[in-house]
Amino acid sequence: MYIIGLTPLFLGAQDSIKEQTQRCDSLSSYVFPDYAIIDTIYHAQYPFIDFSKNNYRFHSKDSKQFRSLGARLEDMLENKQGKLNFYHIGGSHLQADIYTNVVREYVQQSWDGLPGERGWVFPFDLAGTNNPGNYEFSSPNKWSAFRCLPHRPSKYDVDYGILGAVVICPDSTINIKFFYDRTENRPGIQHIRIFHNKGEFPYWLNFGQDELLVEKTIHNQELGTSDIYFTDPIDSFDLQFERTGKYAPELEIYGFTLMNNEPGISYTAIGINGAGLYTYLDNNRFEEQLKTYPPDFFAFSVGTNDGNMPYADFDPQVYKKNLEKMMQMVLRANPNCALLLTVPNDSYYRRRYLNKNIARERDVIVELAEKYEMAVWDFYGIMGELGSSRTWKNNQLMRSDLIHFTYEGYKLKGQLFIDALLKYMEQMETCKDHNIN
Repeated sequence: MYIIGLTPLFLGAQDSIKEQTQRCDSLSSYVFPDYAIIDTIYHAQYPFIDFSKNNYRFHSKDSKQFRSLGARLEDMLENKQGKLNFYHIGGSHLQADIYTNVVREYVQQSWDGLPGERGWVFPFDLAGTNNPGNYEFSSPNKWSAFRCLPHRPSKYDVDYGILGAVVICPDSTINIKFFYDRTENRPGIQHIRIFHNKGEFPYWLNFGQDELLVEKTIHNQELGTSDIYFTDPIDSFDLQFERTGKYAPELEIYGFTLMNNEPGISYTAIGINGAGLYTYLDNNRFEEQLKTYPPDFFAFSVGTNDGNMPYADFDPQVYKKNLEKMMQMVLRANPNCALLLTVPNDSYYRRRYLNKNIARERDVIVELAEKYEMAVWDFYGIMGELGSSRTWKNNQLMRSDLIHFTYEGYKLKGQLFIDALLKYMEQMETCKDHNIN
């Protein structure tokens, strides 16, 4: 098995997989072995969860993108080489980066010799909104902050990018500090890409005590990026921007990509509180920025806000149209990217009304998964479907708003996501020598 270091997690999986090797004529008809990966105590503790649905379900015979991803994962694990960029997009569930960080820590710490890199980060601390707990930004300067919702600024002509937010500072001298926080997972940083104003960039950059490690700096006026390369890895930075022209524009920061020279997986979480598919579709710089760090795997967890309305007001075809546009945008960045369409969690509308729109979103998701030969992670079904969020709340896994999870709920969701990912990897291993026609 190519999942090096994971074999002990599978309870009797070997025999089950051997029994299944003749069942790989179609990914859609694949029968997952009856084994547990995540701690079996969850099965007894949460009997209301449908663990049998916790897998990547295909609604097509084959998927060249997921086949390719499986082969690249196999090569990475066996040969300790190569990089894969994983993205996960959503709303407030993703801005908090709790369950996605559980996944990130797993894929970057469980496989020896594959530390990966951090990927995209945004200084939400400077924007005055909730920042992921695994890193921090700080600055003595005063910043104006804008998100791609609920309104777009009139004073500034902002073309939002992939992270859906921007911070702006008018000062001539600006300091920004970054460091990892509340995580044991601290991938080294040997290459920082800053996304900022387009056009001429009239700022001098200095990294304080790490300035001696700066090997070269490259500015791209067309994309609005500055790439800084270091001779040795760092795990924090103290960056100073010094304006070089009296009439230089105010500094706009759209995000940072933190990279290194190590093999492994990056795991970028994209999330804005209250965001829906319509939010990201309006971000003019989304696609061009995505192409600078192309995805190999892209999970869509957008739909909670799209469907948070009365049943009569929700149009499934609008949701389908928006989701398909987003999928096509990602595939333009990398046609070989594997797209995972996740069904949103069960929720209540205004805490009182059962939200039947989630099931309608699931129907749309299945249709698109079949059309594009991609995979579905049916978290709605795993939860227990309509009304199950109240059961999760009664078990201290959801908050009283019946939309968001508690910390323990997000942690469990992350474990379930890992479980489904590992089952997919087993499926690709089992079926890799079978031609599907």
